[in-house]
Amino acid sequence: MYSIVQKALFQCDPEWSHDVAMNWLKRSQHNLFKMTYQQSLSNKTTHCLGLNFKNPLGLAAGLDKNGECIDAFAAMGFGFIEVGTVTPLPQAGNDKPRMFRLPKANAIINRMGFNNKGVDYLVEQVKQTKYSGVLGINIGKNKQTAEQDALNDYVICLQKVYQYADYITVNISSPNTPGLRDLQYGEALNSLLLGLKLEQKRLAEKHGKYVPVVVKIAPDLTDEQITSIAHSLIDAQIDGVIATNTTLDRTAVAGMQHANEAGGLSGSVLQDKSLHVTKVLANALDGALPIIGVGGIDSLDSAKQRLAAGASLIQIYSSLIYQGPNLIKQIVEGLD
Repeated sequence: MYSIVQKALFQCDPEWSHDVAMNWLKRSQHNLFKMTYQQSLSNKTTHCLGLNFKNPLGLAAGLDKNGECIDAFAAMGFGFIEVGTVTPLPQAGNDKPRMFRLPKANAIINRMGFNNKGVDYLVEQVKQTKYSGVLGINIGKNKQTAEQDALNDYVICLQKVYQYADYITVNISSPNTPGLRDLQYGEALNSLLLGLKLEQKRLAEKHGKYVPVVVKIAPDLTDEQITSIAHSLIDAQIDGVIATNTTLDRTAVAGMQHANEAGGLSGSVLQDKSLHVTKVLANALDGALPIIGVGGIDSLDSAKQRLAAGASLIQIYSSLIYQGPNLIKQIVEGLD
């Protein structure tokens, strides 16, 4: 059934198709129509970040930016769900068109620009969910917020989502917000991490629970930069790291229609690059904190490779668009 629906939607504008699909999930998740995508999977319990995950395969951030379809994705069998990226204030994102399919490569280019309804709206959606599994909330900064003031935006989001999240992801690696990736380096990174840890400690005392904070990094880093980031994460006692976000590299899709569109490239073509980052990161971290692997995972084999490379958990997004919920079942049931 998914292949029929996908074929129809792939004839339409990518963002329009995305909105139609998300609206269907939102409207169907609490009634009998959810049977069209609901799956029963084996438990493959994984312990990570001080949390118990039903299985190690999660939904990556970016698909459910506003937390409107959490129960629908839970019904598909994900072991955990990450919503966002959310910002302090609602924002429209970049001008359209801003999403492009590259079907020959099972890839997507997007330059959405953190379009979302704001952190307050997301929190209200999370309050209404029936989902009892692990929920991650991915936070970012508003486009108009100056780079030197970024910590303020992250702290605002941290404060508002803290008691509703099982873990919180700090997104400093999207290529679609000007200057955001600069926060991955040197003193800018160290200052941001220090500020976040101080606020995390304060919130843990206030709410009587410790919510892990993880950082999501880009794939377009040198080995030296990856190692430097790893050391900063260890020094700041950050709880985990997600590798990786989308790439600006177009080598793998050169010559294809839409290949030269600005934005982040995701999908199967990201597999080797993200796998390499995971390996370098795992070596540099040496077990000091866990890695969540994402980027190009499109099969049981690629899932196993990422876990073998040092990831404790994995996530998918673009491959779900191309293959549908059955991919979740293939991966989870095939893992040891």
